[in-house]
Amino acid sequence: MASLRCFFFTCLLLYISSPSLAQQSFRPKALVIPVAKDASTLQYLTTIDQRTPLVPIDLVVDLGDRFMWVDCERDYVSSTYRPARCRSAQCSLAGADGCGDCFSAPRPGCNNNTCGVTPDNSVTHTATSGEVAQDVVSLQSTDGRNPGRVVSVPRFLFACAPTFLLQGLASGVAGMAGLGRTRIGLPSQFAAAFSFHRKFAVCLSSSTSANGVIFFGDGPYVFLPGIDASQSLTFTPLLINPVSTASAFPMGEPSAEYFIGVKSIKVNEKTVSLNTTLLSIDNQGVGGTKISTVDPYTVLEASIFKAVTEAFINEAAAMNITRVAGVAPFEVCFSSSNILSTRLGPAVPSIDLVLQNQDVFWRIFGANSMVEVSRDVLCLGFVNGGSNPRTSIVIGGHQLENTLLQFDLATSRLGFTATLLGRQTTCANFNFTSNA
Repeated sequence: MASLRCFFFTCLLLYISSPSLAQQSFRPKALVIPVAKDASTLQYLTTIDQRTPLVPIDLVVDLGDRFMWVDCERDYVSSTYRPARCRSAQCSLAGADGCGDCFSAPRPGCNNNTCGVTPDNSVTHTATSGEVAQDVVSLQSTDGRNPGRVVSVPRFLFACAPTFLLQGLASGVAGMAGLGRTRIGLPSQFAAAFSFHRKFAVCLSSSTSANGVIFFGDGPYVFLPGIDASQSLTFTPLLINPVSTASAFPMGEPSAEYFIGVKSIKVNEKTVSLNTTLLSIDNQGVGGTKISTVDPYTVLEASIFKAVTEAFINEAAAMNITRVAGVAPFEVCFSSSNILSTRLGPAVPSIDLVLQNQDVFWRIFGANSMVEVSRDVLCLGFVNGGSNPRTSIVIGGHQLENTLLQFDLATSRLGFTATLLGRQTTCANFNFTSNA
């Protein structure tokens, strides 16, 4: 007979996130949400239905944020909103030890005897305190090829935040969708709710008029004309930074962000000379390489930036590519007059992030390395992060576009494809036409 025991937190997640009895006859293998690129901020936005009655809310996608947070101060109306009471299971799951009262009339985000966390605007690096709460969320299931039936999680945990925390975010958004490696990040809650693998995949579109996609659950991840990107993944370990990288956090909390082990960098397959100690995470949580959806471009520590850009400039010169003046925020720009166009973008030197061995590398071609700032000028889409950044390499959104990234939380492993442009498809080619 199967054991009735379960680990405390697993049971807790199942209790808090379990689907309603009416839906248990249909258990999705995966879920899907669209991701749009905002033209003015270059932030990546998704839409999730929340509350009773359901309201579509737009959220900035933050790969490394610890949880979903929402502005509860303005227009939050729901008959199913419930604050997390002090010392409750929900507070334990959220890692919220403190207890507090609110000295105004009760409303979403302001209730007595509740626990709180610190919602974090990772764009402006601002954090504040916010009530832990639960409410209904609803989104589409998928078979990996099309969206399917809509499913709901009736007790989805999130944090309330005041309106001011939205400053610096795209117009019209209500908060941020945190995909970080915590027990109340979106991937863990959805996996627990529907008993599927603790995996999710992100595929960002380079277009501001065509949506990319996030999958929760395992593949297939199919893009028109029938290409399953889950079949062409290269794998590398995900590393845990022992010190949180959030704007505010409890002492001793590890980072919820996703780090990988870049060992060296090559330009046109030639190794760039670097201070390799910067590529490791030290015991203070400084250094290393992380992946970010809130940084629009890859950010390099100053000495790494200098070495990589000098190598790139030299290799470009050997290809008769003419350098021109920089255009903020980019320091390294070129005339596009003699840069050829290819299926993989402008024909410029390739950049490789070499991972656990020389055979495992993330190759960045022109479509992901170059940014067209005018009809005549292309700039290298990497920015100088200064001499003492918290993280030495931050792989930003532009370098992630049209690449499928699968995050496996159970095995702490990242799977990544080569650019989908090489397969003659893009992240905008998921078929959002429902087959339900």
